[in-house]
Amino acid sequence: MTRRTTRAAALLPAALAALLLAACGPGADPAPQAADQRPAVSRDVAPLIPALSVTDPKGVAVTVDAPPQRIVCLTGLCDDMVVELGLTPAGTSTPALLKNPALLGDRAAAVPTVAGSFGSEDVESIAALRPDLVIGLGGVHEPLRAAIERFAPLWLVQPATWEDSVGYLRGLGALTGRTEQATAGERRFRTTLADGVERARETGQADRRVLLMYGSADTIGVDTTDTVNGNLLATLYDYPFVPRGADVETASTYSVEEILAQAPDVVFAFSLLFSSADRTLTDQLAANPVWAQVPAVAQGNVHEMDPRLWGSGRGTRSLGAMVEQSLAVVPGR
Repeated sequence: MTRRTTRAAALLPAALAALLLAACGPGADPAPQAADQRPAVSRDVAPLIPALSVTDPKGVAVTVDAPPQRIVCLTGLCDDMVVELGLTPAGTSTPALLKNPALLGDRAAAVPTVAGSFGSEDVESIAALRPDLVIGLGGVHEPLRAAIERFAPLWLVQPATWEDSVGYLRGLGALTGRTEQATAGERRFRTTLADGVERARETGQADRRVLLMYGSADTIGVDTTDTVNGNLLATLYDYPFVPRGADVETASTYSVEEILAQAPDVVFAFSLLFSSADRTLTDQLAANPVWAQVPAVAQGNVHEMDPRLWGSGRGTRSLGAMVEQSLAVVPGR
């Protein structure tokens, strides 16, 4: 099977590969809106038909010769979409995400893990899985294109909003011919999010100021409003964390003092630990006197979340779980 792509819109630059996150865009969002001024979430799901050519949310046209069945995932969004469509990835670079109950749970053990590190996956390992489609992350996996496309199409995804994630699911649903599964997954997620928005407004949770952060005490990363997770949380809560300029290296970096200035009521954190000696981000900050003044810290509303689900999922299953998990702990009136 071959694949031809036409770039109708340029992909956003560079990614924070070490943190398994998509790069932040250059723009800055306006000030957060009051809960009753934020737009409602539509529950409507448009019809979807099978197609061998689709245009993804970034304007990239993807064409295949036959519906792909053996899909190798180099990014968590792919794993999430493939599972949502009722398939199992032919291989994955994020096995910990697949093990989450929101995806495959115990069944994930049967999925081969692609060798190599994120962004530098071993191409021979990918080829050995005999994929008929490989899905990677824009800004990270472009250097692997020439090597991968010798044996399989490469589709790079890069969502910036939850609507983008839904759009990618619909695109893969059309390419695989699994349109019913795609629209059912979209409908479940839209219902979860719409119900969550209504509940948050009724209980006063929507007025709580929320922060999602990651990284280390030396370099605190924040999911700003032009990332999928930041965009999702801004749909539910008061989320004032916008990109800090156009430089992708610093746009999502906040100091403890800048976090205190925004005074979040609730903090969600995910810590990517690489050894048993590593401490979580919140543990690293525990002795910081400025951190102690943050309202969420002072009130005991800081929560360490599953780093794979909250850090690399980005699909309808992961985002739906984030909605439910956040609503369970964000206080109301």
